[in-house]
Amino acid sequence: MNEEELAAGKDRLVALLGDEWAAIAGLLAPLGDEAWARKVLPGWDVHDTLAHMVGTELALSGAAMPEVPAGSEAGEHVRNDFGKVNEMWVVALRARSHADLLAEFTDITSKRLASLSEMSVAGFNAPSWTPAGQGTYRRFMEIRVFDCWMHEQDIRTAVGMPGNEDGPAAERSLDEVAGALGYIIGKRGRAPEGSSVLITLTGPLSREYAVVTSGRAKVVEAIDGEPTATLAMSSSLFLRLAGGREDPGAALDRIELGGDANLARQLASNLAFTI
Repeated sequence: MNEEELAAGKDRLVALLGDEWAAIAGLLAPLGDEAWARKVLPGWDVHDTLAHMVGTELALSGAAMPEVPAGSEAGEHVRNDFGKVNEMWVVALRARSHADLLAEFTDITSKRLASLSEMSVAGFNAPSWTPAGQGTYRRFMEIRVFDCWMHEQDIRTAVGMPGNEDGPAAERSLDEVAGALGYIIGKRGRAPEGSSVLITLTGPLSREYAVVTSGRAKVVEAIDGEPTATLAMSSSLFLRLAGGREDPGAALDRIELGGDANLARQLASNLAFTI
């Protein structure tokens, strides 16, 4: 891409992050204490989930890691060093009032938005560590959209307020999963050599993904002949399963399996790829 295209891509991605942060703030603003206490993920309620997002943006702004109150220990839901770092912010911000935490989220995301807008195109596309390995800062921000949108959906599920399941942030999140389909189908799903898989998403984002395993599993434009196995489900369910948000066994009745039934069930049960 030339400089003009890179600049336009930066502006779109930064605007998308801003829109996603605004959607989260708008979702949380009217919630009462009971909703803030709803369980969202193992070990986290709505307050904790927002604390995690606040902590991430504070860290990306250069803030020092917080001091964790004496006697605080990571729960069983923390399974790796990355999780330990996340938990430090969650624990440190747990005593904040809901209103104060939301105000801090609004403040830090506003500052982050200004900082990203002012960043040069070269800096935005410079090499950087990302949660998915070495990449660029732009790549890191693509992952931030996915992470924030997934947490928005986590909160919406917990408080019974579905929404924002299509549109640019949802599409960017689906692209994030689609980019990992070779790993998901080949490594996680253990699709055998020579097999092919067709995944059909029925909406609100309608997509078809064809994956073949030849040496390594990879996404292709089309499958030659009949696929070995097929899976059809909503894009919302697909993203929840890919994010490890739902028990695959409990979701099988909402997935249409075809072709080799055993392989289709095996793949449907192993779609999760996030850490």
